[in-house]
Amino acid sequence: MNQLDALRQWTTVVADTGDFRQLAQFKPQDATTNPSLILKAVQKPEYRPLLDDAVRAHGKLAIDEVIDRLLVRFGTEILSLIPGRVSTEVDARLSFDTAATVARADRLVALYRAEGIDVEKRLLIKIAATWEGIEAARILEQKGIHTNLTLLFSFTQAVACGAAGVKLISPFVGRIYDWHKKSAGSAWDEAARSGANDPGVQSVRQIFDYYKRHGIATEVMGASFRNTGQIAALAGCDLLTISPDLLAELAASDAPLAHALDADAAKARDIAEVTLDEPAFRFALNDDAMATEKLAEGIRAFAVDAVKLEKLMQETR
Repeated sequence: MNQLDALRQWTTVVADTGDFRQLAQFKPQDATTNPSLILKAVQKPEYRPLLDDAVRAHGKLAIDEVIDRLLVRFGTEILSLIPGRVSTEVDARLSFDTAATVARADRLVALYRAEGIDVEKRLLIKIAATWEGIEAARILEQKGIHTNLTLLFSFTQAVACGAAGVKLISPFVGRIYDWHKKSAGSAWDEAARSGANDPGVQSVRQIFDYYKRHGIATEVMGASFRNTGQIAALAGCDLLTISPDLLAELAASDAPLAHALDADAAKARDIAEVTLDEPAFRFALNDDAMATEKLAEGIRAFAVDAVKLEKLMQETR
């Protein structure tokens, strides 16, 4: 049994890509996208016609509406190849506007429904885990629209997401690892901070254990991996979203892979319940330099790529 098959014994495998032609090779249950992945995809010759078609058919609409139609086109293509759900992201520039996030999500949902997609079962609206984004997710979940809270770097964000009834969260393992490695500089010991001691892995484990201990239904999906060791250390997590390159590495390896995260064991642990209102959330997030920096950096990066995608689309008009 290769490592990818072994992982599937305990964890739902999700493909982190906009390159849907790769999906058949790895047979993931779900798939996730983001503006950066879509931008990367439409610059490839095999995917450029999707952008051209969106502009040709809807070019007279506002640019943000054309973008949404392109995102939904990618999403429906992905859904034709997988049995589960696709995550489609709301524009990161709306990350601090609850009402605008809800409105954009409603439009994406309407577009998917027009394509005949069962959105309650097959769509996750992806939103940055700011306070405003989490509040938008609360509203959407109450309407039966499921959400995936992304750019999640802290226990604080996870607690707030669980309290809001979010369907799924995506803690970013690799970016947490990156921050700690950069912060440590020459003192960083890669061997000592790998596997279960990786700071990104430890963050996901803390969230996973807390959710299971307190019966929080929100699914935990580790994301943003730098190597297969991080993935192996989280075997047993509800879901893991993995890039095609790392999926290929797992499929090519027959090294042993053990069950690392155990929901039943977590239920027996003594973990205090945490309650956060808005001021407490904002202070706790502010008090976590890594989470604050990485959240802001992630929103900026997604916003930059959204602008690049818009520019590419405008040049096509």
